[in-house]
Amino acid sequence: MNPSQGPDFLLARIPDIRYMASMEKLWEIRRPPPDLVREVAENGGIDTVVAALLVNRGISDASEVERFLSPRLDGLRAPFALKDVSKAARRIAEALSKKEKILIFGDYDVDGVTAAAVVYEFLKSLQAHVSVYIPHRIREGYGLKPEHVTRVIGPGRFTLVITVDCGSGSREALQAAARKGVHVIVTDHHRMEAALPEAFAVVNPNGPDCASGFGHLAGVGVAYFLVIVLRAHLREAGYFRHRAEPNLRRFCDLVALGTVADMAPMVRENRILTQEGLNLIRTGRRIGIRALAESAGTRLESMDAESLAFRLAPRLNAAGRMAHAALAFDLLRETDLHAARQEAGRLNEMNARRQRMEKEILDDIEAQLRSDPQLLKKRTLVLSAPHWHEGLLGIVASKVVEKYHRMTVLLSTKDGMAKGSARGVPGLDLFGFLFCCRQFIDDFGGHQTAAGLKLQVENMAHFSRAFEETVRKGSRMEDFIPRVTIDWELDFDRITPSLIDALDRLKPHGPGNPAPLFMSRNVQVIASKNVGEVHRKMQLAQAPGPGSRILEAIQFNVEPDMPPRSSFSRIAYRLSWNHWQGHKTIQAIIEESL
Repeated sequence: MNPSQGPDFLLARIPDIRYMASMEKLWEIRRPPPDLVREVAENGGIDTVVAALLVNRGISDASEVERFLSPRLDGLRAPFALKDVSKAARRIAEALSKKEKILIFGDYDVDGVTAAAVVYEFLKSLQAHVSVYIPHRIREGYGLKPEHVTRVIGPGRFTLVITVDCGSGSREALQAAARKGVHVIVTDHHRMEAALPEAFAVVNPNGPDCASGFGHLAGVGVAYFLVIVLRAHLREAGYFRHRAEPNLRRFCDLVALGTVADMAPMVRENRILTQEGLNLIRTGRRIGIRALAESAGTRLESMDAESLAFRLAPRLNAAGRMAHAALAFDLLRETDLHAARQEAGRLNEMNARRQRMEKEILDDIEAQLRSDPQLLKKRTLVLSAPHWHEGLLGIVASKVVEKYHRMTVLLSTKDGMAKGSARGVPGLDLFGFLFCCRQFIDDFGGHQTAAGLKLQVENMAHFSRAFEETVRKGSRMEDFIPRVTIDWELDFDRITPSLIDALDRLKPHGPGNPAPLFMSRNVQVIASKNVGEVHRKMQLAQAPGPGSRILEAIQFNVEPDMPPRSSFSRIAYRLSWNHWQGHKTIQAIIEESL
């Protein structure tokens, strides 16, 4: 099809990128400069394919290539550039010396729970008087509130509160704490539009006056950096002259888990900490994670970022969604394997129930869209129901965005209030759009692609109109065409065991560093069979005949009634080792096909 046929193809005018229309998706084939690819390959002594993938990710300098392919803890940048982090460390050190009561106030998702565990375990190792409070997702909602100052902090006689993965929107609570003489140190990574004058210290790389360059960190990463600075301050003050100095590497498993679960960009410090954390997780040293992996049917020795994201994190998150996040916190700190297995089993059951309830919400949404097809002509979807479980709406909203590629807000309505989650289309600023509609919202917070919000039911129609209008003004039609971004066009004869080993050096994958997506043309299907109800295993070749390379492939979630294909004009796929019964074979995972 010719780009001039309509506005859907305006992106074809961008130089050095070729686009092809496939059904409702746009295939984008990246074309890194050949000379630069060759230079990176030669300077780094690496495969040309890997060099092209690095260039696609903006990595071409020799030192950058080395840091990326060999992430090590000594590659972490010094965290002292974080605004207020040294001030916060000095205040915590003072609380330790005076034996003050310290409260860690967390969040109920995996990022918040792991952040709380990191700070708690470090302070506990120093014999601090420290407690943890994680609010109930449904009854209390997100973040520190004035009621917590009255009900938890005051009666508990805490003089220092450290928030983790929250606090950036807690102005009223901070004012209430200040009136009681309680110092609050906010550690967070959510976007802030203005400073928090009532906080003793605000350690947030995404704050308006922090130029540290650590904006990619998850909440647990910010908490970990605070601990690094605190240990350095205590060391300088001679605190460890007569006591053992804690080894901070042992917290990297928690940092990896929280970073991956929060879908933080897998770049720079996040990449280093996640790789180190995965190495630690594979040893099985943390009993709770070992039990959780067993319950999820995941082998520790093959644990990767994908396993954390899709096997472990949902089970930990199920605690906060279906009951209380304290269950997840307790499991991560459990030291008895039998008890840990029982706790992991409970989370497994909660996760299964969560999946069933999510399907019911998705079915409701599909019914709403069938009854009102005009909704899909908009760039936003604002949907609600009184019986939806608000703790599940973030996951469901992500699935709606994936299917319909619309800015999505899902709300549960009860007693005149609507609470829920929003998820954005990649490349657009969801937080910024919500900020423009704030006159209709009681409370909200989040990131560029994910947010939570609360508003009055009577304002929902006003908000829906304003949100659609704001998104239309701040986006283009082509932003809502899903893309298949191809990293490299590859012939089957280039697919070798050494290439797969080289590709493994690009791990861990995640946002900002996705698993490479390859494309091959003129593919013949040599053999095909269904696996389970909706998966299909195939043997593929580009040039059938003696000596041609046969590629084992699998395609997930194939329509059951779709007949097997005899050929594809092109396929988009990822490559990996498939481990089975002590053997490993090369496998292509087909994402898209024509």
